[in-house]
Amino acid sequence: MDFARHYGVTVLTCQPSDPASKGGVEAAVKVAKADIVPKNTNLRAEYDSFAEIEAACDAFMDDVNNREHRATRRKPSSMLAEEQLRLPRIPSAPHTIAFGLTRMVPPNTPMVTFENGQYSVPSFLLAAEVFVRSHGAGADEQVIVVHVGLDGPMEVARHQRARPGSPQLDDAHFLDHREKIPGEYTIKARSAAEADFLGIGAGAHAWLIEAAASVTTRMNVKMADAAALAKISGIERVDEALGTAAAYGRFATGDLPSILGTNLARAQTHRADEATSLAQGTAGWAAIGQPLVPVFNVVATDSDEWEESA
Repeated sequence: MDFARHYGVTVLTCQPSDPASKGGVEAAVKVAKADIVPKNTNLRAEYDSFAEIEAACDAFMDDVNNREHRATRRKPSSMLAEEQLRLPRIPSAPHTIAFGLTRMVPPNTPMVTFENGQYSVPSFLLAAEVFVRSHGAGADEQVIVVHVGLDGPMEVARHQRARPGSPQLDDAHFLDHREKIPGEYTIKARSAAEADFLGIGAGAHAWLIEAAASVTTRMNVKMADAAALAKISGIERVDEALGTAAAYGRFATGDLPSILGTNLARAQTHRADEATSLAQGTAGWAAIGQPLVPVFNVVATDSDEWEESA
């Protein structure tokens, strides 16, 4: 029911032992049996992999949606463009149940357990929440790991099905691993909220180090506020503001929004072009301090002008 409410769908249950109330499901099964499932009429013996079944479904959908319907005399693909204008939009973020089961990555090992098998994930997801699901069947079955971060859901790992005692590992997930050196420690997120904050960028790492050294209070609240601002104002702008706050020791409540507002005002500053300015120039100042040279202009008298005309 929660899944249905997320997409704005009302669930109407069918009557027990009443096939007419679930005709849509019956029709979908009938179509799949007639056109997709191998049998003698379509001259298909079997599928070699689950990927071939998916390809057959895509080909069938392209065929039926791009040919004229016998009732409307129009192609369903062309009608969909008009129907979409009247259909409500579904949420941009899918319901998490579509990603699979929830798993927490341990804070010391980038591995998750799913149905008696272990699978590696990128090391930056330590102590983060991920979703795991299986896809396909048989030899082509895969296990997909998804993480929902600031940029939305993103697939972070894909493995073949693991057997108990034989985990599926990807060496690229362990590139950040190094031996511990006394006195030199890397920042590790202890929760999903901290992972979201550190995912902002280098400015967030610098802010966390300097704020901890300054014994800043309510750091968890300020980190959560910064992650929320990153979703609204953009990750790059918030990362730059966090770096500025770390450089100048501004860790008080409200400092980060203040820095963001200052950077925005600076970016929107307009400057006048000197070529279109109405102000007087300074070229006349060049004569200051120079010796004056007298200039005489000869003006003709009235008698001289009369003689010349005569």
